[in-house]
Amino acid sequence: MENSGERQMFKGNWKCSECGKEITELPFEPSGDRPLFCRECHSKKRPRRFGERRMFQGNWKCSECGKEITELPFEPSGDKPILCRDCHMASRN
Repeated sequence: MENSGERQMFKGNWKCSECGKEITELPFEPSGDRPLFCRECHSKKRPRRFGERRMFQGNWKCSECGKEITELPFEPSGDKPILCRDCHMASRN
């Protein structure tokens, strides 16, 4: 089976088991023995993989551009450079 990067979608006329919203497309073929949920209800029910991300407050400067940084998703150790969001994204590309 060739993987084009797109998921096969199944068309039909279903209703969300939680809120009753109409569902016309699903990424799987429903079996009929399990409840179906619209995207919004599914998102509310699905547990977050990593929970809420802890943010650290402080006064730092970006090692690349010098921009002030007041919040980071990690506690800096002091032995690695700190990058602002823009410089971090640029370094990933």
